Amino acid sequence: MIKILHISDTHGMHCEMHSLPHADIIVHSGDFCKEGTENEVIDFIEWFDSLDYKHKIFVAGNHDDYLHNAQIDGLPENMHYLCYSALNIEGINFYGIPMFSADIVTKKYQKQILDVPNDIDILITHQPPFGILDKTTNKHYGDIDILNKVCTIKPKFHLFGHVHNNNGIILGSTTFVNSAMSDENYQLNQKYHILNF
Repeated sequence: MIKILHISDTHGMHCEMHSLPHADIIVHSGDFCKEGTENEVIDFIEWFDSLDYKHKIFVAGNHDDYLHNAQIDGLPENMHYLCYSALNIEGINFYGIPMFSADIVTKKYQKQILDVPNDIDILITHQPPFGILDKTTNKHYGDIDILNKVCTIKPKFHLFGHVHNNNGIILGSTTFVNSAMSDENYQLNQKYHILNF
């Protein structure tokens, strides 16, 4: 059994998280920055590197704009930045989709969602699928293309964040997990989730 710790939407406050639980893999679903600056990205990567997990995976969120079209070199061997890309760890197929405003405008985002392979066990996005843990102030902030892709490929887990007030889990043939740690007021007081694969 592989234990996975899922976090998201820490918005520059990651160093305030103490005593994170043991897991084999930690996944961050984006928005580790607040303003999207180079210094924030470097600070996050240094913090992520300091954590005692066998494998570390992250994607970018809409607050992490510094990484748009960026090539990250020199990451530790056990740390993986997924940007429209796949990764196999211990027989588990992961796929990560960032959320950059520029890619949404150019339709690259939508095209890349359609191109997600069918053999994915764990899909990691920043944005939720439409209608699932994505609602705030009577509006859905999820993406219909992500929902359609998940319904097609049926991963075991879909991990995301973005919508702060919908932290939670929905169990099913695909288990949906929103692990936004920040609440609507950008206070770091919501929970992470532990998943067993």
